[in-house]
Order: sequence, then C-alpha cells, then structure tokens
Amino acid sequence: MSTLFQRSFGIIVVAGILSATLVAQSDSPSGPEFAPLELIHGKPFVMVMVNGKGPFRFIIDTGTGAEAFVSPELSDQLNLPQTDHVTLSDASKQGGQRVPVVQIQSLRVAGVEFNEVKAIRHALHGVEGDCQGLLGFELFRDYLLTLDYPNRRFSLTSGDLQPDGELSVLPFRMPDGIPIISLQVGSNKIEAQIDSGGTGLSLPEGIAARLRFEIDPEFFGIAESLSTRFELKSAKLASDVQLGRYTFTRPFVEINPAFPIANFGSSAMQNFTFTFDQKESLVRFESGKQTLFLGSTPTPLRIERAPTYREPEISLIPVG
Repeated sequence: MSTLFQRSFGIIVVAGILSATLVAQSDSPSGPEFAPLELIHGKPFVMVMVNGKGPFRFIIDTGTGAEAFVSPELSDQLNLPQTDHVTLSDASKQGGQRVPVVQIQSLRVAGVEFNEVKAIRHALHGVEGDCQGLLGFELFRDYLLTLDYPNRRFSLTSGDLQPDGELSVLPFRMPDGIPIISLQVGSNKIEAQIDSGGTGLSLPEGIAARLRFEIDPEFFGIAESLSTRFELKSAKLASDVQLGRYTFTRPFVEINPAFPIANFGSSAMQNFTFTFDQKESLVRFESGKQTLFLGSTPTPLRIERAPTYREPEISLIPVG
C-alpha cells in the first residue's frame, strides 16, 4: 500500500498559441469588486459564470501559464467550440500532452467579464471538491490580481504596484507565464514559482542537498504531475526561509527529484494577501505576522490498492 499525492508544479503551454484577443469589461470601474474565495485544503476557488450560465466552481492557479482550463464535462455541457490544439508540459519539461483548445465567449468573475477566452479542455486531476475549470495566471494580465487568504476574498482592480526595497513588494519574472520570485533559505538564494494550485514549499533535490535539516529527510509519498511520477521526501529545515520582511521559522518542506525550481504553494500562502501586477512584474504580499510557521503539507491522500468501501445498510446505522 502506498500514498499518492498529486501536484501541479506549474502547467506550461509549450506549443501552440493561446494569445486570444481578450476584452475585459467591469460594471464597477471606479472601485474594486470582491468575490468570495473558497479554500479547500488551502487551495483557492471562486464561482464563475461561463457564457451566461452557472455559476461554476473554478480553481485559481497562478502556477498555470494559460488563460483557463475547462473540464471535458463542462465543455460538452456548454457546447464550447474547439478552435485549436496545444501541447502541455510541466516544470520537469518531460514529455507533453496534445490537448484541444475551446473558445469561451464570455467568462465573468469578481465583477469583470472577459471575452473570447481560449480555454484548454483537460481533466482537472488532483483538484479537491467539485471543480469545473481553472483560471490561469495569464488571464489576469491587465489587472491587479489579489488573493486575500485571511479574509477569503478575490478581487481584480486597475492600477499598479510600486517597489518598496523588496520588503513586501518583490519583482518576479515569468518566462513560462508563471511568476517566479527569489527566496532566501539560510545562506542560499533560490528561485521559486508562486503556485496557488500547489501545496506546500517544495524544493528540488539539488537545492535540498545544499541545506541542513533538523532530521534526515524521510519518505513522504508518491507524487505525480502532468508529465511524470516520482517519490517525495519531507523534512524540517534547520534554517529559516525569508520572503522579503517575512520569516518562516524552520519550516517543513517537500523534496522532489523531478523539477529544477522550487514551488511556493498554497499552504505557504495562507497567512498572506497577495497582489500581482503583471505589467510591472511585481507582487506584493502582506501579513499581520512577520514570523510564520509552516507545518507539513495538509493535503488529502489517495490510497492505492485500498479496500473497497461499501455503504452500510440504513437499517444498521444507529439513531440518536
């Protein structure tokens, strides 16, 4: 028996074109409009209207370098027309999947309507709960995107961010449509994807080999991504992780052999309000605490070869 974890680790469009002519309209251009942010095992979900129908639950995934994904079931339900194909990969750059692209005439979220959205038709594996689609980072390129985890709010506004000496505003680069920032781990400076569809703080084996741990890393589970399957280890760092002015004190981290870059996932984001400005390539993170705790990843497990569960007969369920 083994445990199987599913990770996003950045979904990248490596072939094909997804640059739609995107027009966004807002009913409230003078001020922000918020949408409730539902957190399921730390991952953010919002309700979305698609072609005037819904609402449907979509996950917000800053670790996906595309505008949107829709499940095959939703695509069929709404008769979304296929317009193209693209090839998907992940940060491992191993292999790829050729998948269809469908067109959404209108997608409405948080008071903003996006028109002519190119969406990838693909099953949403490893997403907890009932989920019909995914909103990728590139969809929000013309807005300030705010994920307010403590208050569970999502918003899209106009404006721009200003640098502050890298205290709470950091520059990022996005070579594959996914934001990448710098973290300080002890005396080591590393790059990490900000991935709201990911889980905890995951480090590549090559980086982990240069770090000190309180105890030796131990087996954590079997993980799979879009392109590969691999063994995860986990351990508590013997050093702190610095994010601007904020400090994670000796956090638990995952260690993986598959990816060349670290992944700063949703459980690491829980104490922050993140605002992304793609035009200026800046991200602001705010928290009421400057010293933070990050425990082991709180993610549901799927047990392979587990015994089949059978619902008990109603007559055998005790009452009272």
